[in-house]
Amino acid sequence: MLAEELIDPLLPTLRPTDTVGKALDWMQEFRIPQLALAEGETYVGILSEERLMNADEEDSLAELEPEYATVTVQPYQHLYDLLRTAQLYQLEVLPVVDEEQQFAGSISVNELLRRFASELGTQEEGAVLVLQVEDRDYSMSEVSRLIESNDVKIVSSYFHSGDYETDRPGKLTLKLNRRDIKAVIATFERYNYVIDSVFTTEALDTTDRDRLDLLLRYLNI
Repeated sequence: MLAEELIDPLLPTLRPTDTVGKALDWMQEFRIPQLALAEGETYVGILSEERLMNADEEDSLAELEPEYATVTVQPYQHLYDLLRTAQLYQLEVLPVVDEEQQFAGSISVNELLRRFASELGTQEEGAVLVLQVEDRDYSMSEVSRLIESNDVKIVSSYFHSGDYETDRPGKLTLKLNRRDIKAVIATFERYNYVIDSVFTTEALDTTDRDRLDLLLRYLNI
């Protein structure tokens, strides 16, 4: 899933001629504490509710200095790249800028989380198992075989490469269709796999921001 598919056409874009009061009203209406600011087709930055609360409601946004003027994503970037950017800068909205540096629209991070949760299969019953694996040595076919030998299926998977400089291993995240995976864990341990962590469905049932922090922590994005 790419950024261009996640742009929310209903999410308002702030303009320099808008007032602080109008921007705050929009943030309240859309329940989002940040909005992108653009002048014409040029992205200018992001204004936060906290910043606006310290200004006069009659002031125009042109009088304010926006943040994150250089932080953007491009239409072809994958959902995982978007999550990295959102986490790195702690953003609630992601501005999308095309190859010609024209502002294409905004992505709500809450919607991004919903799509990410859907891709991971978090709405389905089942546990999430994270294995530590060497980038060049693990076999997805073998991992699948070991899991399926216990009558368990892989709903979705995600691999994050390790760091050769620090000897940090890669991590293979597996969403399974069963909550009780004791037999699967025992099988992996018998074949000398390292279990990094295990998560249940309930562990993902938190607020959107908490869910993002939890998912990114075990995916190490």
